[in-house]
Amino acid sequence: MIYITRKEHFNAAHKLFNPAWSEEQNNATFGKCANKNWHGHNYDLYVTVKGAVNPDTGFVVNLKDLSTVIKTDVTEILDHKNLNMDVKGMPVMPSTENVAIFIWNILNPKVKEMGAVLHRIKLYETDSNYVEYFG
Repeated sequence: MIYITRKEHFNAAHKLFNPAWSEEQNNATFGKCANKNWHGHNYDLYVTVKGAVNPDTGFVVNLKDLSTVIKTDVTEILDHKNLNMDVKGMPVMPSTENVAIFIWNILNPKVKEMGAVLHRIKLYETDSNYVEYFG
């Protein structure tokens, strides 16, 4: 089994805010992330797939094909969007954790079609904060 990772990038805005809570509780829990005028991040997305090396190509997957799928099915949907308002199917609370799960759910069947297994979604929200999701 070998693992290979493709990195992509997108920018998006969001707000962390629970509508069932008061503004005070939201501000206490989410701080600046509850800003009523939104805030944005420059996300770095790492998609790791695993599988056997194809003896004909030497690849687990063709990274050009994986990049195309990520760009078409993920970054074009998320890039320069408001995650709370513009992205169909995004959870009500678009935390980095939930965005990673959202991306996994899109890419998992696509990677299977490519003959590999999606191993990990690693999503950097900032240089200091990232999540890893293994399905």
